[in-house]
Amino acid sequence: MTVGFTLAGGVARVTIDRPDRMNAVDLATSAELERIWTAIEADESVRCVVLTGAGNRAFSAGADMKSDSGKTGLEYWAEANPSGFGGIACRESLMVPVIARVNGLALGGGMEMVLGADIVIAADHARFGLPEAKVGRLPLDGGMVMLQRLIPRNIAAGLMMTGRMLGAAEAARLGLVNAVVPEAELDAEVERWVADILACAPLSLKAIKRSIRATAHLTSADARGLKTPELIAALTSADSQEGVAAFREKRAPQWTGR
Repeated sequence: MTVGFTLAGGVARVTIDRPDRMNAVDLATSAELERIWTAIEADESVRCVVLTGAGNRAFSAGADMKSDSGKTGLEYWAEANPSGFGGIACRESLMVPVIARVNGLALGGGMEMVLGADIVIAADHARFGLPEAKVGRLPLDGGMVMLQRLIPRNIAAGLMMTGRMLGAAEAARLGLVNAVVPEAELDAEVERWVADILACAPLSLKAIKRSIRATAHLTSADARGLKTPELIAALTSADSQEGVAAFREKRAPQWTGR
């Protein structure tokens, strides 16, 4: 199996497990990732996802060039997963928070998967890049679409038009990364974020994620007026009453996701 998956305490952990290939994604790995995302979406017990790569050299080096199918770039584009690289770069149907635990290089499709996450925690030696133009390809699986939405346009263009890599500290300065820590502290930092997510109401988080994903192109007035199903569910939930009651009673809330 090229992708590890565990689920405990509401936290799904997805690990691309091809360290000998810098966690590059071949066809089998891509299919397994898609299967996992679909399963997570169908499981209401999942409250948070942590996505990472095995080892400490690479989060993912992107597409496995050695397993290239021989398709032209146009054929690849026509058959590409609509949810983006690894099934996550542009996925619109996954409503739980996704944390990218970036433990090394995140290049090409690897960086595109990072762009699909909601929170990015990086080791200080991590580096990011979209080098596709250097091999005559394009960052088709989310890079060209997502990067310019997350960092200044000219910075995004410069990265894609040169293939240069971005260090973790600079990525954090630009707002692409939430936290940068020494490698030895990476897991502890990720767990702090996981704990903070689990302390929040699940339906509130789903509504927040849907609003972020669905309203970026709207005016502020139109965005505020968008009544998504997730928003209605959160506002009418028992958890919305439980949260207020717990605050007044000075106790921890007991979330039910209902």
